[in-house]
Amino acid sequence: MSKIFHRPLFLYGLLAGMLALNLAAAPPHASLLRRDPANPHYFRYQGKTVVLITSGEHYGAVINPAFHQRRYLDTLRSDGLNYTRIFTGSYVEVPGTSFGIRRNDLAPAPEQFLAPWARSATPCYAGGGARFDLTRWNPRFFQRLRRYLRLAAARGIVVEISLFSSQYGEAQWALSPFNPANNVNHTTPIDWKNVNTLHNGNILAFQERYVRAIVRAAQPFGNVLFEIQNEPWSDQPAQPLPVAVMNPYLQGAARLRFPNVADIADQASLAWQARVAGWIGAEEAALPLHHLIAQTYSNFRYPVRALVAGAGVVNFHYASPRAATWNYGWDVPIACDETGFMGRADAPYRREAWNFMLAGGAAFDSLDYSFSPGNEDGNDLQPNGPGGGSPALRRQLAVLRRFLQSFQLASLTPDSTTVLTATGAVPHLLSNPGRQYALYLDGAGPSKIDLALPPGHYRAQWIDPISGANLHTTTLLGGGKVRLSSPAFQDGIALRIVRM
Repeated sequence: MSKIFHRPLFLYGLLAGMLALNLAAAPPHASLLRRDPANPHYFRYQGKTVVLITSGEHYGAVINPAFHQRRYLDTLRSDGLNYTRIFTGSYVEVPGTSFGIRRNDLAPAPEQFLAPWARSATPCYAGGGARFDLTRWNPRFFQRLRRYLRLAAARGIVVEISLFSSQYGEAQWALSPFNPANNVNHTTPIDWKNVNTLHNGNILAFQERYVRAIVRAAQPFGNVLFEIQNEPWSDQPAQPLPVAVMNPYLQGAARLRFPNVADIADQASLAWQARVAGWIGAEEAALPLHHLIAQTYSNFRYPVRALVAGAGVVNFHYASPRAATWNYGWDVPIACDETGFMGRADAPYRREAWNFMLAGGAAFDSLDYSFSPGNEDGNDLQPNGPGGGSPALRRQLAVLRRFLQSFQLASLTPDSTTVLTATGAVPHLLSNPGRQYALYLDGAGPSKIDLALPPGHYRAQWIDPISGANLHTTTLLGGGKVRLSSPAFQDGIALRIVRM
């Protein structure tokens, strides 16, 4: 054991010194992403209360050298989005195979995987080239990571760094640098389902060094959010409870099978996640910036039982509005940081975003398969995986972002009492009662809306969630039940009401 770790500690000291120089040379920050002190359900960034909304690439912008970072981030900015998500090398996918993704940013071509670890002189890494030496860092990776964070910061884009992911199966585990077949460090041979648990042998120590190195590299950048692990329930699922069932009327095995059940991670996973959060906190304890830590809790929806110590953001995947409403009392931002798998059309993702965000969500990220290596402008519109993504969808999500940011966002909270009826549509409403109301109606119209508004004069604007166009403006007199009739619409419409 001592033989293995004398050299890494020395090299870790060298890396720390190198990173310290980069800290001094890094550009100054306007602010650090944090929970908004006036309303902790939202974020505070660059002096403003903000929501984070995007339709982003499949997480390989750093580990895949073929992916043009600047072009991608320029596209997000020009499309009006402010958020993206990356993986940093602890997990990698199989080109053309994993999850049916044909042109996969997270699956670099053979011998092109840019990992945090240096290559050794020993051949036969499963993804091509030499095996990794987990005791030595790869300067090229850290340069590319810092460059990406710097480019994103300059464009007002927040980067969620997902430190770990479930392995999902043998195919991905076969490419993992932690797999003993892929490194020269004699990592413990284990079942891949135990990689992200405390029962992973000597891999745990290498995971800690990796986390601390990534955290150190990201230290100067205020536009960073750390996620502990992507979809921890996939490798370490807990026994589903009745509350997790989407449709309780299904019979037989289908009742407790994806996609009818919301999966959560078991205790072995949660104990390991708490350890990772502790590493992040310990590494940043003596550093200037303390970044937010996100815990990915469930897919779809689930009432959170407890958060690991240090976690200040709750992530859901494929989130329903109930993920936000059920957990609003935690007083932290609730995010849907991944969705997809609903086909290629734009409408399902646009509707999901509006429903979730108008229920109290703080962030939304749709997997966008129109981004691929060589198509960083997001115009790869050929079939490329189980989800969608397009320039049109990104513009539509920007409409949602502008709509929310047009309000005094910190004053808004979910409102289940103002809308009395909404014929043929499902309402989700945020309000500052008597002052501002942000309403989304999901369905088709026209619809007749009955509202309970306090006394006063109000301006009401019907907004097209596709184009952002103002469809109709009228004035309202509050002081009881007020009826509005919407314009005709399909797949949703938004309403902005502001006291005059």
